[in-house]
Formats: sequence, C-alpha cells, structure tokens
Amino acid sequence: MTSMLIIGGDRLGTISKKLEHEGFNKVFHVNGRKKLMVQKEIPSKVDLVLVLTDYINHNLSRAIKRKAQEHGVPIYFSKRSWGSIYKEIQKSHIGKTE
Repeated sequence: MTSMLIIGGDRLGTISKKLEHEGFNKVFHVNGRKKLMVQKEIPSKVDLVLVLTDYINHNLSRAIKRKAQEHGVPIYFSKRSWGSIYKEIQKSHIGKTE
C-alpha cells in the first residue's frame, strides 16, 4: 500500500482518483488554512509528501519540509494542476512504478 500526504488546496476534486490510478492507495489531505497546521505531524505511514504551492503559506511550507526531512519522507512541491502533480510523482518513482 502506497500513501501520500497532500498539503494545501481546499478540495482535491478528481486528483484523489487520478492518484489512485497512479498507485497511491491512501491519500491524506490537509488544506493548510489554519495557523495551527504548522504544528501538525506527518502521519507515520506516509510514503510521500506533496505540497501544493499555490495554496499554502511560507511558514507551513517550511515546517512541513523540516518534518518530512526529519522523518525521512520525500517531499515534492507542485502547483494544483494535474500536469504539475503528475510530473512530480513521476520524479518520485513511488506508486505505479513500484
């Protein structure tokens, strides 16, 4: 089972289904709107963190990057468009390519 944590964006819409098609069985989503999101921890069974850059503030982005590095989880940054997301997950070699 391959899992992903997405930070940013109010709704994912069809992105969740497309990620399932790419091999991500579990997708966690945090919209990142509230100030206390900086304190949120990365779930223990996450294989990849994806930050949607057009929907997140710099403080949260910096905090998530630090936490991902501490947990040894790869982190990628993308715009919310499917083309940008797909390009980043292809770089990861996680998901369908396993």
